[in-house]
Amino acid sequence: MPSLCHKQAAVCPRCGLQLTVYHRNASQRIIALATTSLIFLLASLPFKFLSFSASGQYQSIDILGSLWILVEKDYGLLALIQAIAVLILPAFVLVSLLYLLVPLSMGFRPAKAKGVIKMLFKLLPWTMAEIFLIGVLVSLIKIVSMADIGLGLSFYAYLLFTISMTITLLHVDKYQLNLLFHDEVVAEDHTPVNPTHSIQTTWALLFTSVLLYIPANILPIMHTNILGSDEPSTILGGVILLWKMGSYPIAIIIFIASVFVPVAKIIILFWLNYSVQAKQQHAHSERIFWYRVTEFVGRWSMIDVFVVAVLVSLIQLGNIMSILPGHAALAFCGVVICTMLAAMSFDSRLIWCEPEKNKKTLKNKKVEKTR
Repeated sequence: MPSLCHKQAAVCPRCGLQLTVYHRNASQRIIALATTSLIFLLASLPFKFLSFSASGQYQSIDILGSLWILVEKDYGLLALIQAIAVLILPAFVLVSLLYLLVPLSMGFRPAKAKGVIKMLFKLLPWTMAEIFLIGVLVSLIKIVSMADIGLGLSFYAYLLFTISMTITLLHVDKYQLNLLFHDEVVAEDHTPVNPTHSIQTTWALLFTSVLLYIPANILPIMHTNILGSDEPSTILGGVILLWKMGSYPIAIIIFIASVFVPVAKIIILFWLNYSVQAKQQHAHSERIFWYRVTEFVGRWSMIDVFVVAVLVSLIQLGNIMSILPGHAALAFCGVVICTMLAAMSFDSRLIWCEPEKNKKTLKNKKVEKTR
């Protein structure tokens, strides 16, 4: 890799992937932004997050209290997923960046830096603070016509945390971060390790996703109880309801994130995995493009899961009105997790591998040319 100037990027000549970009004083910026993000995250915990009032009844929640409500409703797994994705992992990422860069700015290297960097980038795709925030906004739009909604101090603190963390991660570059702790970053071996294992693992996760997608769409994702009357709602039913309410942009967002994206991602990964198993030698650029699309959009399907979690935590007004999660919430969460794992297990380097027959032919031609 050549030395780069300020804001200069290195791009792969074969597939067009941006390998790295150099920012002058990036470490100092990351330290400042990560510290700011952590302060806002801590500030979002002790105060009210949202409040809901209808028919003389009032309910307010904070972030930690909302998790406890899910546990009380026997959805501890949903509470655990939310806590990990929107609190624990974002905090871990920020603390890891400070652990790496603060000692380095003082002139000494932290212990186990290489392992921390590796763990940091493995967990980064599972941080979903911005997706949770969009889920909160969608849930508020769903209920704004039936009650008065209040935004607490914690909501604004979490909003600022999300913005700060997003800007922080824009400055984080894996190659440049490794370069700070090594005089030279050694390129990884581009020979796929056990391609059969990669293909089989991806197939297993994709078929699991398909099996989970059926109950995720057939079963109710949440139950709305109004004056003793239970109204179950499926994912598609929620989209239709938002459309009838006139919330067209939100209905489109939910449809794309919860219906279109999971199906499209499964189909694309089926195609990609079959193409590498069949050792197809065409459309390399198109295949790597669609693989990167699936990697980027997969986590955004969690919006609907967070919408359910927020509504269940917020709307608990006894017999007047209450919302409970349905079994589809966990099934759909399983779909998102399995498709994300499938994209991670798929070895994109297999797209560029040539069959052994072509390699031997090319090698023989080189030998003949040398002779």
